[in-house]
Amino acid sequence: MSTTTRRGLRWTDFLFSALMLALAVACVVLGNWQMARLGEKEALIVAVDTRLAAEPVPAPAAGAWPDLDMDAWNFQPVLLTGSYRYTQTVTVFTSLSSPRGRFGGPGYWVVTPFELADGGTVFVNRGFVPQDLQEAAALGDLHGDDPGTVTIVGLLRPGEQAGFMVPEPNMSDRIEWVRDPLRLAAMVDPALAPIAPFYVDLLAGAEGDLPQGGETVVSFSNNHFGYALTWYGFAIIAVLMLAAWLWRQARRPVSEP
Repeated sequence: MSTTTRRGLRWTDFLFSALMLALAVACVVLGNWQMARLGEKEALIVAVDTRLAAEPVPAPAAGAWPDLDMDAWNFQPVLLTGSYRYTQTVTVFTSLSSPRGRFGGPGYWVVTPFELADGGTVFVNRGFVPQDLQEAAALGDLHGDDPGTVTIVGLLRPGEQAGFMVPEPNMSDRIEWVRDPLRLAAMVDPALAPIAPFYVDLLAGAEGDLPQGGETVVSFSNNHFGYALTWYGFAIIAVLMLAAWLWRQARRPVSEP
């Protein structure tokens, strides 16, 4: 004859419970981190909107470039006074999917060194040209000789980073793949040094002008709230699954002789 009793919890049950609770806590921590990132991203968006509506300020001088806070200057309208070096123009491949101007699709950014009156050189993205105008842009058919001193206005942008899949620049055709001032500097006259660690996007010109300025994309990926909900959901699921498992373990019968 045998009797049936409820099985008590074993040490392995407590170990599994501790691991599941640790998982739930980790998910809550990650959810809280995503909420903090959400606050930072929303503050950044507000700051950028404020900058875009502000009056242009003089661009940072060369002496300030080594310690420049790029986040604080990103999308800031700036004034530059100096001279274009049109003969040193580099084209950067792109595909303009949502153009503000007339032209879009595959093409090139036309990036020209701008030698500042007070020293140093900033690469200026003068705008977009369609793919079939790359050679004309690189060879100078879209501009004349290097002008005298002018003052221009644009948006300061941090240099783009080249990933490991980015090809090497095409030096003979003056084609690059990223707007990285360090890479672009290798394609121009060394006498233009020092080169700014940022570039400047020109504002829009007259309708139909080429290069087509004013194509700066102002957007931020902001999925942090959704990620936070996902992590919090995982935490709740982990706790509910643990509770159900413990309930079943505690109620599992054990036969005794």
